[in-house]
Amino acid sequence: MPEQPRSRRQTRAAILTHLLQSGGSFRPPLAKAVRLSEASLSRILFDLKAEGLIEEIRRPAPYVGGPTGLVSLDGSVALGAVELTGQWLSVGVGNFSGELRYTERVPLPTEPTTEAVGLVFREALTLLRDWTRRRRIRLAQIGVTIPGLGRLSVSGNPIIPCDVDRIGEMFDAMFADLPVAFTNSVVAHATFHRYRTENYPFSDAHLFVFVGQGVAGTWMDNPGEDEALQPVELGHMVFEAGGPRCRCGHHGCVEAYTSLPAVAELLRTTEAELLQLGNEWVTTISLTPRVRQELRQRLFRLGLAIGNTLNVKPCRGVAVSGWPSLLADDDRKAVIDGIDACLLGGRKLAQVNLAFVPPSNGNDPQSALAFAAFCLARSGGMPAASTEAA
Repeated sequence: MPEQPRSRRQTRAAILTHLLQSGGSFRPPLAKAVRLSEASLSRILFDLKAEGLIEEIRRPAPYVGGPTGLVSLDGSVALGAVELTGQWLSVGVGNFSGELRYTERVPLPTEPTTEAVGLVFREALTLLRDWTRRRRIRLAQIGVTIPGLGRLSVSGNPIIPCDVDRIGEMFDAMFADLPVAFTNSVVAHATFHRYRTENYPFSDAHLFVFVGQGVAGTWMDNPGEDEALQPVELGHMVFEAGGPRCRCGHHGCVEAYTSLPAVAELLRTTEAELLQLGNEWVTTISLTPRVRQELRQRLFRLGLAIGNTLNVKPCRGVAVSGWPSLLADDDRKAVIDGIDACLLGGRKLAQVNLAFVPPSNGNDPQSALAFAAFCLARSGGMPAASTEAA
C-alpha cells in the first residue's frame, strides 16, 4: 500500500521529533530516518535554521569522506514547564535538551481546594512571567502537567482539585499568543523517559507504566502521530472492595497498595523523606523479611493490573518506571508473576517484553519540560493557525 503524502507540518515534525529523540544527526542518516531525499531535507533544514529551531555544527566526519555537519535542535530555544504534584506546583524555563535555566516551587495548601490551587497557579505563573520578562525571554512552548487530568472531564479532577478552564484563562492573560499544552502527568513522565533516558528499551508501540505518587499508564505509539500518547488509569483497578482507601475515593485500588505514599506508610516514613533519599532509600532503609514479602505482594498486584490492561489491548512491550525499578531482580519478579497470572497465554506466549527504567518522580519540572519539547517538535515548530502549503 503506497505511503500517504505528508503535509509540510508533518514532514517538519518528523525531522524535529527525530532530532529530539536522537540528540542530533548527520544529514544522510537523518534523510533516511525521515524518508526524504537529501535535496528535500536540505530545503526544509534551511527553513528550520532560519527560524532558529535547529543548528548545524561542524563535527569530525563519521567516516572518510563523510558529512561534517551535525544537525541538532537549537539550544537557545526557550521552553516553559509547569508541573503539579501532590506537594507543590513547579515552574521552570529550559531548552530542548532538558537544561533548566530557572525553576521555582510554590507549595500547595495542606488541604487543597479548587480555589486554593487556582491561587497557587496564579502565583507560580506570575513568577514565571516576571522572570521571562526581566530577561526578555520569549518562550516557544509551555507544557503543563496535571495528575489525573482527563479522567472525568477537562475541568474536573478528583486527584488534585483544580479548574483547568480557569487555569487556561490565566495562561491566556499572562502569556498571550504562546502555545500552551495540558496533559496528564503520566504522559509527561513517559515523554521524559522516551526522550531523556539513555538506551530507552523501546522504539515502537508499547505500554508505559509510572509508579510514583500515583500509578498510571499510557500507550506509547508513533511519536509523530497526534494520538501517540493515550493515558490509561490502570492504577484504579479495584482488587479488594474493603481494602485501603485510594485518593480517587474508592477502596482497594492497586494505587492504594503500590503508590509511593502507600509504600512510605508501609516503611513507617513519609513520601517527602523517600523523595529526599532519592534512589538510595532501598539501601538506606532496612527492609525486614516481612516488609520485603509485603512489597512483593504489592508488586504482584501491580503485575495483575498490567496483565489485565494487556488483555484489553495487547501490546508487546511494557516499560515500568518508579520505585519498583530500584529493587533487586528477585523482588521485581513479582511483577512478572502477576502478569503471568492474568494475561491470556502468559507473558512469554504473548511475547511481552518487560523493562524497568529509573524513577522520574521528584525531578519536576523536568517531565513538563520534556512534554513542552515534544509538543513543539510535533507541531513542526509551526503555529496552529499556519498554512500547510509546501
